[in-house]
Amino acid sequence: MDEEAVVKFVETYLKKKGFKQAELAFHEEIQQQHQQQNNSNNAISIHSDPDLSSLLHSLSQPEDSPARYQDEYSKLRSWAYSSLDLYKNELLRVLYPVFVHCYMDIVAKGHIQEARNFFNSFREDHEMMHSRDLQKLEGVLSPSHLEEMEFAHTLRQSKVNIKICQYSNELLMQYLRKSKWTIILGIVNEHINFQVSPGQPISISDDPDAVTLIGSSQDAANQINKKEIHWGLLEDSLEERLEKTGGFLSDTEKMEGETKEGDMDENKKRSIDGGKQGASLKKSKKDKAASATTKIARPEANTVSAAPRVKPELPLPVMPTEVEQSILEDLRNRVQLSSVTLPSVSFYTFINTHNGLNCSSISHDGSLIAGGFSDSSLKVWDMAKLGHQAGNCKSLQIRISLFAILQGENDTAPSEQGQSPNSGKRSYTLFQGHSGPVHSATFSPLGDFILSSSADTTVRLWSTKLNANLVCYKGHNYPVWDVQFSPVGQYFASASHDRTARIWSMDRIQPLRIMAGHLSDVDCLQWHANCNYIATGSSDKTVRLWDVQSGECVRIFIGHRSMILSLAMSPDGRYMASADEDGTIMMWDLSSGRCISPLIGHNSCVWSLAFSCEGSLLASGSADCTVKLWDVTTSTKAPRTEESKSGNTNRLRLLKTLPTKSTPVYTLRFSRRNLLFAAGALAKSQ
Repeated sequence: MDEEAVVKFVETYLKKKGFKQAELAFHEEIQQQHQQQNNSNNAISIHSDPDLSSLLHSLSQPEDSPARYQDEYSKLRSWAYSSLDLYKNELLRVLYPVFVHCYMDIVAKGHIQEARNFFNSFREDHEMMHSRDLQKLEGVLSPSHLEEMEFAHTLRQSKVNIKICQYSNELLMQYLRKSKWTIILGIVNEHINFQVSPGQPISISDDPDAVTLIGSSQDAANQINKKEIHWGLLEDSLEERLEKTGGFLSDTEKMEGETKEGDMDENKKRSIDGGKQGASLKKSKKDKAASATTKIARPEANTVSAAPRVKPELPLPVMPTEVEQSILEDLRNRVQLSSVTLPSVSFYTFINTHNGLNCSSISHDGSLIAGGFSDSSLKVWDMAKLGHQAGNCKSLQIRISLFAILQGENDTAPSEQGQSPNSGKRSYTLFQGHSGPVHSATFSPLGDFILSSSADTTVRLWSTKLNANLVCYKGHNYPVWDVQFSPVGQYFASASHDRTARIWSMDRIQPLRIMAGHLSDVDCLQWHANCNYIATGSSDKTVRLWDVQSGECVRIFIGHRSMILSLAMSPDGRYMASADEDGTIMMWDLSSGRCISPLIGHNSCVWSLAFSCEGSLLASGSADCTVKLWDVTTSTKAPRTEESKSGNTNRLRLLKTLPTKSTPVYTLRFSRRNLLFAAGALAKSQ
């Protein structure tokens, strides 16, 4: 680059920026240099300095030139990938927000084709972590889209908060200042907020908040999360009544009752002496086992009873006396689970589904199982009748696998008991009425009704006693992804592609509440234990908690990096678990809105979550063909002050992983007696 070209470039830059005084001063200096050059014949050799020449060349390019964006981002990317391994992961976090804003800036300046070239050149770097965001970003094809599309508008108005250690931050800032990259520096200054911490770099897997969206979105979330919520259980619940009357049986009492019955039977069959010896020996062994189990399990069983009591915000239905007595009997005989007392698991496998099964659901007592299919049908199997009724094995069969979980036997394989129909009768009840694929199904608490949601935008109520469709609820404008009965029945909620969730009553055809606020599809939802709140999970990577009385959002949970697929509420109503498409599970404290612990273990989508009835265990079912059991008390009982001092987040302890023989897990359900039911599907019989 010769001297005249450099002078021309600098003049062009100063004139474009409107720096008139600087332009005049530059002209005067150039004239003085020419005079000195004529007098001393010493030419200024600017092109001998490559750094200065490169800087002036970059400054001479128009600021809205796509080539500058491409050049600066490419060099930043090369520098980050060539950094030391210790700091590379932290430095690579910067690339994605810079990439997004470079692309949107090029689009905003009207260079659409250049923006597409830039996007396609570097999208592979971010495909694994941000595939869904890239699909949305790919649709931004004009400056007007930046304002019209909520996703793009939110990104441009917000900042990204990135946790980074002090040394990594110094390395990055020194490199950017030395390189004199005005575009990258501007993006970093305007759209990235670095949360610098002393010490060694932190891995993203160790800290779920390593990269989060802040700014206007986070400010709004912080304001919402200050609202007061009442997470306790309902007054005068069946559990409370049973506890007041002392109706809960300890494990010792249960085993003593069983022993007495066994003794009576043995006395009838054996001789007097032999009967006494056998009974006393049997009783002594059971007493020892029961006392050991009781010491560990009983303290964890008080979690639900210790929860505060709140009044219902919705009118609750009256429970029939016979149903109430049945539930009380189940509660009295509930098995108290703990980290050393794991549940038995009954696993149902749909085979020969040919990828037509979209969803499955299990009734609260495990007696009924439903499947929603792509051909718009809903099928319900009665487990009690399955052995007596036969079916057509060419279309679909159910295989029942029973897992016996024993302490210390982690590698025990599940045993299978196949049940195949042989006669011409169907083994299931067929419900037809939808005109599109069925995406969700849920049983009422008593099992007498079932709800289904479909791509035809409707929700249908069916009677399992009459085997008929009772009501068709219309209100959503797009496919309905999920529907869930409330814990007391009567009310239910639906989630849709129209980015809303709606609350319904069985006796009304119009929704009672419409909850809007998510930026993308509402994919799943879950009722709170006291029926006063509903949690919704969305493709916008957030979970929201809504007040059913006012329809307002009272909590926003930010931390997931992909769409939310499943939710679960703890029985005491204090905690919530959420799982996403990447296999990450997060445990949240509803009071503070903070993440207590990430659960790292699954390597694929987690489609179902379920808390045990006393809240000591969390079960997760995944597309990686496993069911995992987590010790909830490990993390939730740790004081927050200890966490903040240590700087580390407690993780829930993984107790057991159950392989399901190449069967993805669709549904999990703990019965009232703490038996875990699970369901999965295979396209073909193995």
